[in-house]
Amino acid sequence: MDLQVISRDGEPEYAVLPWAQYQALLQLAGMTDVHHAAPAVESAEASAACDDFPPFGQLGSLRQAKGIEGAKLARAVGISPTYLELIENGTRQPDAAIRRSLAWELGVPGWRGEP
Repeated sequence: MDLQVISRDGEPEYAVLPWAQYQALLQLAGMTDVHHAAPAVESAEASAACDDFPPFGQLGSLRQAKGIEGAKLARAVGISPTYLELIENGTRQPDAAIRRSLAWELGVPGWRGEP
């Protein structure tokens, strides 16, 4: 099984696996009509929370101001330090899940629609 485990605070939080393997697991669990199941769509609340995230050009400054090493933040979020560097310098735009993880790890208010 091709599985990626994403941890937060040293504890497994998410498991990522290919769609076909996910479907096979659903079938083994006895869930019906799994071939037509669609992946979950990001909620409007989660999308709005990501809009509160500071511009990525400020991400490195925010991380440094909080005294967090880039490699440590990248590990906590489940990405490589190189990918974090690309995000910080504006070369890459992370997806919503990574934005939420970054917001959580950096203590950005509103990461879950909270004030």
